[in-house]
Amino acid sequence: MEKFHQIIAAHVHSWRENDYAGSGFPVIEEILEFQMDSEIGTRRFLRTPQIHALETYWYLRLLEKTPHIFDLYKRFFQKKVGLTKALGISQAAFESADYEIDVLLDRLRGDDDFIKAYKFESLRETLTLDYPSYILALAMGAGKTILIAAIIATEFAMAMEYPDSPFVQNALVFAPGKTIIESLREISQVPYEKILPSRMYKPFAANLKLTFTRDGDPDIPVIRGSSFNVVVTNTEKIRIQKETIRKRDLGQLVLPSEELGKARAEVANRRLQAIASLPNLAVFSDEAHHTYGQTMGNDLKRVRQTVDYLNENSPNLICVINTTGTPYFKRQSLRDVVIWYGLSEGIHEGILKEVAGNIYAYDFDPSKAADFVREVVSDFFQTYKDVRLPDGSQAKLAMYFPQNDDLDELRPHVENTLASIGQSPAIILRNTSESTKEEVDSFNRLNDPESPYRVILLVNKGTEGWNCPSLFSCALARRLRTSNNFVLQAASRCLRQIPGNNHPARIYLSMDNRSVLDKQLKETYGETIADLDHTGRGTRSAFLKLKKIKLPPLVVSQLVRTVIPVEDAGLDLLKLKKPKARKPKQLTRSVFTVMDQQATDSVLLQLGDEIELEGVEETVDIYTAAVRFSDFYRIDIWNVYDELASIYGPKEDIPLHHLDHLAVQIEEQTRSYDVQEERVDVALALVKPEGFIKVTEPDGTEVYTAEIRYPKDKEALLLSLGDIKDNEYDFGFHYTPYNFDSKPEKSFFEQFLHELNTKPSEIEDIYFTGAITDPNKTDFFVEYKDEKGKWRNYTPDFIIRKKGRRGKPGKCLIVEIKAERERNDTLDGESGRKAMALKRWVDLNPELLRYEMIFTPGDAVSVNQTRNVRNFVEEKVNDQVFPQQINDMAKPRSGFIVNKEEQYGKEE
Repeated sequence: MEKFHQIIAAHVHSWRENDYAGSGFPVIEEILEFQMDSEIGTRRFLRTPQIHALETYWYLRLLEKTPHIFDLYKRFFQKKVGLTKALGISQAAFESADYEIDVLLDRLRGDDDFIKAYKFESLRETLTLDYPSYILALAMGAGKTILIAAIIATEFAMAMEYPDSPFVQNALVFAPGKTIIESLREISQVPYEKILPSRMYKPFAANLKLTFTRDGDPDIPVIRGSSFNVVVTNTEKIRIQKETIRKRDLGQLVLPSEELGKARAEVANRRLQAIASLPNLAVFSDEAHHTYGQTMGNDLKRVRQTVDYLNENSPNLICVINTTGTPYFKRQSLRDVVIWYGLSEGIHEGILKEVAGNIYAYDFDPSKAADFVREVVSDFFQTYKDVRLPDGSQAKLAMYFPQNDDLDELRPHVENTLASIGQSPAIILRNTSESTKEEVDSFNRLNDPESPYRVILLVNKGTEGWNCPSLFSCALARRLRTSNNFVLQAASRCLRQIPGNNHPARIYLSMDNRSVLDKQLKETYGETIADLDHTGRGTRSAFLKLKKIKLPPLVVSQLVRTVIPVEDAGLDLLKLKKPKARKPKQLTRSVFTVMDQQATDSVLLQLGDEIELEGVEETVDIYTAAVRFSDFYRIDIWNVYDELASIYGPKEDIPLHHLDHLAVQIEEQTRSYDVQEERVDVALALVKPEGFIKVTEPDGTEVYTAEIRYPKDKEALLLSLGDIKDNEYDFGFHYTPYNFDSKPEKSFFEQFLHELNTKPSEIEDIYFTGAITDPNKTDFFVEYKDEKGKWRNYTPDFIIRKKGRRGKPGKCLIVEIKAERERNDTLDGESGRKAMALKRWVDLNPELLRYEMIFTPGDAVSVNQTRNVRNFVEEKVNDQVFPQQINDMAKPRSGFIVNKEEQYGKEE
């Protein structure tokens, strides 16, 4: 089932393809189209994920009319089962609500025990808010601050264009800490002229009033009731919480302690009242995971209480927009997410630095941390000594320490290592809670190309909100025993990328911190270090659309096994034979030594042969065995006892490993059921539209679509309907684009598309089926058992379907394209199991189905290799689907045999 944000992405894609039509506000088309420079076909300023997030926001605002998130879920998932699954509600939880959505909602709102039992704290937040609230989830470095600025700018521009419509006229931007509010100052530096067309930018710039709250101000300096204000503040400065207001906020007032709390609350309320007076307000919460999921205690209640206050007291709260890079809570995705751009995607698309093969983990005794520090500093300068960004900034290393004492202890080792490799210790900069104003100012100027500092030593600093593209490496030595994803935030700081840089990042970790980082990646990004370590810039995504929805099903005969009871299956006398089963292997011992080996990555070398140790054989007495068999199979105990005594002797025990073999014999004689096979006709849908995302285009046309991802180096294997010039008879492309897996597949399709257009009279269509394998999207697959005995699905590459005659369905040729190197695999390997399963299917339907495997040594399928396919098209093929092999195999082997001459198979 598609995820919520994937369904939204499909709708947004359709909207984009239709030039943003249908909103009722044409100016938004001008704004969104302005993000691309039409003359040169490149982005003006915003990055691709920022543009997609902006499109998603406006899709929700205009086409969906700013819906409550639950209303959107109900529209996309209209069946109860799909809705509860999409919301992450378990069967047990839904059952406890009597399988009624309304009852479920009531329990989510008011039943705290229900919430606690099923861990629905974040879901309660999602479903019970009184105002629209969305999460835009973009990985660190994708530009969430600029995205916030872009949304505000476009909202203000729309408000100026349509003054009587409900567009945002004021914005409150929350930040959870001082570091993040410093990064939000970027809002004042955004080149808005690259986001808004010139005619909109000028009035926007003239009317924008930007306010950053200060610690000592008892009020917020905005004109109450005014428009086009952007207030950027720490969460603590305005949320309903007495402790937020410090004594100096009260001015010269000297009050008794019992009245001090009232005065503090009054100052907080004064700030809130100023914001609540602003009309058409939107609230933006940066790094929203601080208030969603990750801190579901008092902090969340106070922040939510603040937003609830604004919703109740402001003239009109339009919506709440949350940005975060961590849309997971304990590996469960937050349900408010309307767009998701992950860490791996950022690396794939060059927005983040690559880190593949550059996560270094060290196992060492904690007392040897100095050795780790020396190694990190030496390795960093060996790798990055001469690395600079395009603006001249030198590559930097950040080293994170748990406490100031750790930093003070290890700093001399950093200085000595620098001196030993010819670097000055003066390039070290410290930033901790004890840093001087000069050190803090130098830290804030690290993006200046003239900054001399290259090794940054940090304690509880330099995580969320720190934007330093020249940071290429992070090192975490001693285990950081802090919460709220500190290890993840610290380790990923060095991934921020800027255009023109081709150097990867590197992360240095102790083994303790590596395990913590792996856990936090799973909880927040749904990824592991292994995922991250193997991610390079290499994938693309595309949306495919179904073009031929009402395809006739493929009606085939299949064998169905049915278990039926056997009447009068009584047992007169049990007859058993003593099993000849071999005694199972006992305990074994192998001896290893440590040695480097060239042929394997293993460092353990086995010495000598495996030794089997003799043990005492386990047995059971005859009477106990008879009782067990009698109880399990409901047969007379003495009948069993007498038979066991006759083959073992009344005083001999039965080896335990004999029991299973005896049970099989009893099962055969006592079972009261039989297995029968019958042939039934089954209609197989080549495509199932209900498994795709249904999108309604502005003209009312319903389109079924799905998102696909493919390696960048396989982009040339995509083939769209529009790429084909000569397809007069509309063959193929039941969806577009076709996403082939190999060049021979694409070659075969192009060759036969031309062939069929030349001789179209007998052929109904050709379908590429090898890429749609999801059972929710197609019934056309064959089940087979893999080498481990597990059932798998196999979807062949192509079907060529002939036209039916006299009410009978047309014959179908199933074609599989393989590389020549895979030929031997069709005898004994995975491909052979697939082929044999399909052969059995074809044997059941000899009048309807045929099967052809084509092996090609190159990138193209030659005309000679397609002789049998062309014969099928021209009706020059006999009725035997798998003709007898006459050469190439002197000694026939069992299984599926592929003949080099005919490329057919048989089962002997």
